Amino acid sequence: MLYRLVYTLVLLASFHGMALAQTATNPFIESKAKAILPSVIEWRRHIHQNPELSNRETKTMEYVAAHLRKLGLEVQTNVAKTGVVALLKGDKPGPVVALRADMDALPVEERVDIPFKSTVKAEYLGGTVPVMHACGHDSHVAILMGTAEVLASMKKDLKGTVKFIFQPAEEGPPGDEEGGAPLMVKEGVMDNPRVDAIFGLHINSTTESGTIKYKPGPFMASSDWFTIRIKGKQAHGSAPWGSIDPIVVGTQIINGLQTIVSRQSNIIKGPVVITVGKFHSGVRNNIIPEEAILEGTIRTLDGNMQKDVHQRIKNTAQRIAEASGAVAEVTIDTKTLVTSNDSTLTSLMAPSFAKAAGVANVSTQPWTTGAEDFSFFGEKAPALFFNLGGMPKGMDPAKAPGHHTPEFAIDDSQLDVGVKAFCYLVVDYASQHAKMKPAAASKKAF
Repeated sequence: MLYRLVYTLVLLASFHGMALAQTATNPFIESKAKAILPSVIEWRRHIHQNPELSNRETKTMEYVAAHLRKLGLEVQTNVAKTGVVALLKGDKPGPVVALRADMDALPVEERVDIPFKSTVKAEYLGGTVPVMHACGHDSHVAILMGTAEVLASMKKDLKGTVKFIFQPAEEGPPGDEEGGAPLMVKEGVMDNPRVDAIFGLHINSTTESGTIKYKPGPFMASSDWFTIRIKGKQAHGSAPWGSIDPIVVGTQIINGLQTIVSRQSNIIKGPVVITVGKFHSGVRNNIIPEEAILEGTIRTLDGNMQKDVHQRIKNTAQRIAEASGAVAEVTIDTKTLVTSNDSTLTSLMAPSFAKAAGVANVSTQPWTTGAEDFSFFGEKAPALFFNLGGMPKGMDPAKAPGHHTPEFAIDDSQLDVGVKAFCYLVVDYASQHAKMKPAAASKKAF
């Protein structure tokens, strides 16, 4: 087993080394990206100071659309509720490449003392909450706005068409609303014109700024939310023998779920995470309640394992409940698929990362159990998703603030690396797309 692990690591390192060959940069892209950096930073900070929650990004939509219209692009708004899609048609024939940035913020109160700190509050699920860009989507939007400006200035030399996708609700639409990448795909964003390849990035607060990290194959986990409703029998707390205690059954189910991870899943193939984040039951300390509700999340790095884990959760919960005379109802809601980078596309495009950041600043990374709804775009066309560093140089990653926290912060001084990466991906793909495997190209349609 150790041999297999070492062999895999050697292959990955070899893949990475070969992929970063041929890294001559484009002087025009380099100079334009450097010149636009101050604007990118300004846009990012404006959006940071004016965050909007999922499916409510109306002002962000207008801000982005106004910029794209100034560039002479074909702009469509209100896509998937509050999204923006713009087309740039190059003067030369070539493929259709899509670039995606997500726009929504989170119900988090900012604790970072910066001049552009968010003080915004908004309505969320019937209550008033503080709002913050605690995941870096503000930087994604600004980078793609900058990319659009650079590529628009190259129109006469540009091969093919670029589709700029500014996506709402990556963090998930509120309540029972539709939204995010699934709704964009449903509304045909990957068609008319049909996309040949799509690229996306995510800022990372624990990776040094100016660096890029990527991985061929499975990159980010699928995300499922589950609810287990346990129905027992109510009784007085002094006489538990007259009850079917859903709280006791719930604790047994929680323990049972962990054996799916530790004893039933082939974790050599890919990691599995099952987390129960909520356990609600009862109203009084001397009443054994009739019902208990467990809620949690599932993360997998393989589509078949995802389906298998779903069935094992249902079997485990239902049979443990049945053994105590209770009934367990299990519902599972898939939020994202596995975000998987097309291996051929990744191999062809890795040199673009080296051009953008420099060979020394590009590396592969292990997969992560974080999730991204970018995965739904990858069902329609070959896709490549990568991480862009946002941690100040010299900081200890262990001390860097995490995503989705009130202390989240990034160093925006090298966002031009993201702009360059997107530009090089577009330009380089135009000359490389013919090398894509037919099997990968067939993913463009269901």
